[in-house]
Amino acid sequence: MKYLAILVAAASLLLSGCATTIRSNVTAFNDWPAAPQDKSYVFETPPAAEDTLEYHSYQVLVSNEMAKLGFRQTNDPASAGLRVGMHFSTTDVPVRVLQANDPFWAGPAWPYSRYGFYRYGYRPFYYDPWRYNAYEVEEVVKHNYERLLRVTINSRDGRKLYDVTVTNSSRVQATPHVMPALVQSAFTGFPGQSGVPRRVDLKIAPQASDDGAAAPASPSAPVPAA
Repeated sequence: MKYLAILVAAASLLLSGCATTIRSNVTAFNDWPAAPQDKSYVFETPPAAEDTLEYHSYQVLVSNEMAKLGFRQTNDPASAGLRVGMHFSTTDVPVRVLQANDPFWAGPAWPYSRYGFYRYGYRPFYYDPWRYNAYEVEEVVKHNYERLLRVTINSRDGRKLYDVTVTNSSRVQATPHVMPALVQSAFTGFPGQSGVPRRVDLKIAPQASDDGAAAPASPSAPVPAA
């Protein structure tokens, strides 16, 4: 019993520590010059309704990714060669599904008895139709969160240079937990082939960090979208 309890606890820790894969669909259009002379930029002022602390925290994520590519943020709009715009949205899409509970399969859980593992202390591995009902069907609501991130880069005179859209659908509720992966996906392979959809998979930590955003792990190779 002692060793069994340790085994169950270890399995729970392994499951709780698994990273989550964020799969994004990325489409970028670009008219990027072969050798841009000025890579300094300023962020465009967002609409008043979007000018929030959350918005500015995602601007920091964008500036961090752009710094990796040699761009330099400045506070002087008059001297900056580029203008960077950003927009994001999260839509909760509830879906009603029918879920069947099989009384024959309880699944491994605590506690344990001579009949096998119990779930919540009932329904053992064996199935006695005289003691247990048949399949139990119930309606449950599950939530999918549809996210969109768009980043644009224009020249000082308004010429459009880079326009990328990242979309993602997942069960992860917290947008700050997912946004680092979306921003990283937006600049993966920059500037890339114009107008060619692709898929980028990134892993994020199972729990957010203290500032509410989890840093994505090393990306897997981008896969062209079907």
